[in-house]
Amino acid sequence: MKALSNRIAGVAPSATIEISDIAKKMIREGIDVISLSIGEPDFDTPQHIKDACIEALRRGETHYVPSSGIPELVQAIAEKIRRENGFDCTPSQVIATCGAKHAIYLAMQAVLNPKDEVILIDPAWVSYEPCVQMAGGRVVHFPMNPRTFQVDDSIQDRITPRTKMILLNSPSNPAGTVMERHSLQLVADLCEDYDLFALSDEIYEKLVYGREHISFASVGDMAQRTITVNGFSKSFAMTGWRLGYAVAPPEVTRQMLTVQQHSVTHPTSFAMWGGVAALRGDQDTVEMMRREFDERRTYLLEALRGMGYAVAPADGAFYAFIDVKGDDVAVARHWLMQGHVAVTPGTAFYAPGWVRLSYATALPYLKEAVRRIYLLRTGSS
Repeated sequence: MKALSNRIAGVAPSATIEISDIAKKMIREGIDVISLSIGEPDFDTPQHIKDACIEALRRGETHYVPSSGIPELVQAIAEKIRRENGFDCTPSQVIATCGAKHAIYLAMQAVLNPKDEVILIDPAWVSYEPCVQMAGGRVVHFPMNPRTFQVDDSIQDRITPRTKMILLNSPSNPAGTVMERHSLQLVADLCEDYDLFALSDEIYEKLVYGREHISFASVGDMAQRTITVNGFSKSFAMTGWRLGYAVAPPEVTRQMLTVQQHSVTHPTSFAMWGGVAALRGDQDTVEMMRREFDERRTYLLEALRGMGYAVAPADGAFYAFIDVKGDDVAVARHWLMQGHVAVTPGTAFYAPGWVRLSYATALPYLKEAVRRIYLLRTGSS
């Protein structure tokens, strides 16, 4: 048999999914595991969104549609961007995708040439680097300031003649941090000075606590060089729907569309009607989920700090990122095997010595998880 692709063989599997799969296997074996390892809301998709999808099925919306998405969803996204994100957007700049992850993959395929470099701000989500690698590019890592979890001037030192893009994620997975305007402006200035693209992953934009979410494309003239990625999974509890979108300069959107046409064609037709209902329908459920996440966040951060852990500024998303001051993989394994609490090692996010806990689970389970972690930390039986 001929050799398989070296490009794909060099891509590591997703660490977050790997840990979750081990926890699920233990659960199937009857072990009482509390999983805080995966970023999936524990709420059901709001009923009016499900109803819109069901009605679309009944109408027979089960056939091919335009590759960029049904016109109703594309228009709703453009309206949402102008209304909520503060920069101009036309339908020609919008592409609906099979989840925000696929939008990132399409963007890298559309923009990068072999050996182009993408600056990744660490700690960073596990799938960014593989998306760059599969497009033939190379990631250059830049660690955030460990005290503030913001960007400082030293990021300029990472720019080389091969730099093509800077990738941002605010609110952040795994740290839960929200980038402040001065950090965004610093990155925007570099993009303009060095003629760089930016990819801004804003999937957690509606899950912010006591802070302001600033869409990167709204900073200065960055809309002309920014690919804004978003979706429905986190804010609307629609992870299994696999529905996301990107907004980009028209020439970038056209390139992304070409890749989509020759791979998945378009997202599921009837699922997109659920996306229309999500954007244009009642937003009370989004706020209800945000408040519930905030209550869990407050409890978990206080509990972890009470145990002596340093925690990254958790102003968005639904993650607590804590400094375990040691071998994070060993800590995660110990917590899982001895305490039956599943978390994700920070090494997966290019941040050794830290672990990520997702509080996208009900408060009683969080309290029990905290109790188990406390017993492990104190050596109590």
